[in-house]
Amino acid sequence: MPYKTNKDLPENVTNVLPAHAQDIYREAFNRAWQEYASPEERRGDASQEETAHKVAWSAVKKKYEKTGDTWAAKE
Repeated sequence: MPYKTNKDLPENVTNVLPAHAQDIYREAFNRAWQEYASPEERRGDASQEETAHKVAWSAVKKKYEKTGDTWAAKE
């Protein structure tokens, strides 16, 4: 289920990530959703949705880091 806007993202994303990080998350999730549609493309028994969320969080962590409860852009 790709996300059309950041408002459609899960609360555990919108409640913690800054707007730009939400953009990164949404775009990475949507690409991964398509890329890993086939079970053969995924590792183990992970679902398409689970895989897309993992890819999205990984994309965010490349540009942002969590300090305490706050996510901030890496310098």
